[in-house]
Amino acid sequence: MRGAPGRPAPDTLPTPAPSAIQDGHTAAHQPVPTLTRMTPQADRVPSPDPRAGAAVKAADRAHVFHSWSAQGLIDPLAVAGAEGAYFWDYDGNRYLDFTSGLVYTNIGYQHPKVVAAIQEQAGRLATFAPAFAVDVRSEAARLIAERTPGDLDKIFFTNGGAEAVENAARMARLHTGRPKILSAYRSYHGATSTAINLTGDPRRWASDTASAGVVHFWAPFLYRSPFYAGTEAQECERALQHLEDTIAFEGPQTIAAIILETVPGTAGIMTPPPGYLTGVREICDRYGIVLVLDEVMTGFGRTGAWFAAEHFGVVPDLLTFAKGVNSGYVPLGGVAISAEIAATFDKRPYPGGLTYSGHPLACAAAVATIQVMAEEKVVEHAARIGETVLGPGLRELAERHPCVGEVRGLGVFWALDLVRSKETREPLVPYNATGEANAPMAAFAAAARKNGLWPFVNMNRTHAVPACNITEAEAKEGLAALDAALAVADEHTV
Repeated sequence: MRGAPGRPAPDTLPTPAPSAIQDGHTAAHQPVPTLTRMTPQADRVPSPDPRAGAAVKAADRAHVFHSWSAQGLIDPLAVAGAEGAYFWDYDGNRYLDFTSGLVYTNIGYQHPKVVAAIQEQAGRLATFAPAFAVDVRSEAARLIAERTPGDLDKIFFTNGGAEAVENAARMARLHTGRPKILSAYRSYHGATSTAINLTGDPRRWASDTASAGVVHFWAPFLYRSPFYAGTEAQECERALQHLEDTIAFEGPQTIAAIILETVPGTAGIMTPPPGYLTGVREICDRYGIVLVLDEVMTGFGRTGAWFAAEHFGVVPDLLTFAKGVNSGYVPLGGVAISAEIAATFDKRPYPGGLTYSGHPLACAAAVATIQVMAEEKVVEHAARIGETVLGPGLRELAERHPCVGEVRGLGVFWALDLVRSKETREPLVPYNATGEANAPMAAFAAAARKNGLWPFVNMNRTHAVPACNITEAEAKEGLAALDAALAVADEHTV
């Protein structure tokens, strides 16, 4: 691997040409793209070293304070290395990562071109303050703006997704002069002050001040409909009416923005029904409300498009991103800003900034990542893997396993809703379950890891969110491991 002495450069793996629908051209006229082969071979995974692993874990337990955890109840795995869609521990166990880190290693771990770009940038200009024009910062902004929908051509860089949401909320409030922001239950927007109040899942509860100018509403989710809908059309119509009623009772003139994850991620990968996002866009236009789409998790190929908004033909006023913009190699996030909102700050200073905004190393990683994704047609590959392997494979598992209530997703962004009964749709574990109440999901996760799969588990769901450039063989390996683990979950059905 480039930048790793003594290791051979990876070879390439052919993948079929993109479909005519994806490209707008016939496949016969398209060059066959290649994905960089990232699967670590046996001779490239270091020999087991349990003593080193024990030392790493001891240092972690002595000094590292982990997020979202009761510190005395966790047992973090000591990771020895990672490459492509895999990582391994010091005991010689290798895992296929169906979490993509935290749904951010969109091009896998240790892609040689991105590693090389970071190394080159560190040698040339490792850091510089954000008030200056720096070539790699400008290039990263240009490449991102080329791929965002509509006129979102100005990029404000942050260190991650939560800060992107924080600044999008600030921009919307300053642009409109209004205080309130509406966000959905079953959502996650980050852990900083405003972002955590915008969040709709239990992670908000401990930090919810009830005074942040946030109002929550129900977004559509037909499988567990809050509107007693029987069809997608009914769910869409009733969800939009609920949103409009909420706006009416809150006072349209007080609402600065509505923020939505284009496809909610951690909350369950609930793809919105046809017409919902366009309906929200119309409501925002009618009342002068800013529409913010949170694409921190869905952006940069995750759903088989550069941004999930493309699937729905919707252009927001602000779009937040992070994670996949550079596959998480160096922290980076940002807000893509419409021309109208950007113009608000032409003569009026924007009262926000970050020391490391547009950090050169992070931007170099973004430039290299976007170039790799374009050259290797990673976005098209993600769409194809979802359509031909992951989607059909997960639906086949649902037919055979009584614990799988519903399969949802697109691209490399899927969720299995696990239930005690397909008839009643009772979740396999209660909402926000912990301890013994969560035992069925804990048993499922342990079975997956035993079979070499690192699963994404949240509440009663497991998500299939591997790297966007996962190969067909790797995806099928993951499906086989899920098959075995779901048999354990089946034991808890009725």
